[in-house]
This record gives sequence, C-alpha cells and structure tokens, in this order.
Amino acid sequence: MAGRKQFDVDEALRRAMLVFWRWGYSDASIERLTDGTGLGRGSLYATFGDKPALFRQSLQRYSETYHPLYHRALSGPHPAPAAVIAAYLQVTLNRIADPAVPDGCLLTMSAAQLPALDAESQTLVRAMIDSLRAMLEMALLAAGADNQEAADLALSTLATNQSLAVLSRAGFSAEDLTTVATTTARIPTKPRPAETAGHGRA
Repeated sequence: MAGRKQFDVDEALRRAMLVFWRWGYSDASIERLTDGTGLGRGSLYATFGDKPALFRQSLQRYSETYHPLYHRALSGPHPAPAAVIAAYLQVTLNRIADPAVPDGCLLTMSAAQLPALDAESQTLVRAMIDSLRAMLEMALLAAGADNQEAADLALSTLATNQSLAVLSRAGFSAEDLTTVATTTARIPTKPRPAETAGHGRA
C-alpha cells in the first residue's frame, strides 16, 4: 500500500536510543543515527522529526524501558532505608552488566551534555531525574526514613547511580561497581527516636 512504512518504527527508535546512549547527544551525528537505525536520512526525518525530536523520543523510550524496573524494585516492602538503596542500585548494576546495551546510562550522558540540548530536551532530562528522585523518596519514607533523611538519601543515591554509569564507561570492573553500590547502601541512617531514647539506660 502506498505510503505504508516498510520498517519497524519501534525497532528503529530502539536503535536510535542506543546510538544516543553510546555517543551522547553531541556526537550522535545524523550519519551515526542513519547507520544505527538502518534508515535513510529522509525516512529518519519523516518518521521522527529533527535530531532534538528524535532524541526526546529516545529518552522517552529509555524511560519506558528502565524506569518501571526501578519502580518494581522500590515497591517493597523494604525493612530499612538501606534496603531501598540497595534495591535501586541493583537495577543499575543489572543494566550495566547487560552486554546488549552500551555502558553507562543515557540519562546520565544527557545530563552531562545539558548545555548542548535545546530547552525542551533540557526540561525533559531534568523531569526524568526528578521523577526518579521522587520515586526514591517515597520508597525511603515507606521504609521508615523521616522526611529529611529520605530527601538526603534519595539525592545521595541518585549521585551514586550517576557515578556508577560514569565508572562503567571508564572501564571499572563489575566488582568495583558492586563495591560502590554496597558501600553506599551501608551508609548509616539517623537513629529513630526510640533507638535514641534507649541509649544510656542502666
């Protein structure tokens, strides 16, 4: 039928996502995107729009693929905040260990190149990070953290998550990355009032 696309649009988007993931926005040239997707320049533009539009669609595809895994890992119940952190970072370690995808994290790569992005893409990157932060805070509160502790630990966990992505691209071993994750999960939390009250009793 005339006008019918002769390729799998979803698969082409997945491949474009991998190009942005591997090279970052700045180095994901149109030539690399056409090579990676197998589409001609005309088909690429006709299907997805310009490079910023394709980038945003790739980010959405990344979010739809991986953020549900974080949500599932955080759904608990978790016995303590440390278990929440460990569960979150394990999802990252699992993704890094997957040989079918590039090292690192597309969201981390995008945040690092924020000045190179258009305003709409910058807003999307920040919104995705904020969404993960809110997800972490809710899980930490459910595991017994108070409001300030949940906010602090969520931010620290996000920072560790970004560090894992950077270290993986730098060639650090799986053992090194696991050490970073498990050490972060052992960060002591503030004692609860009942625990504090128990200290010093005869």
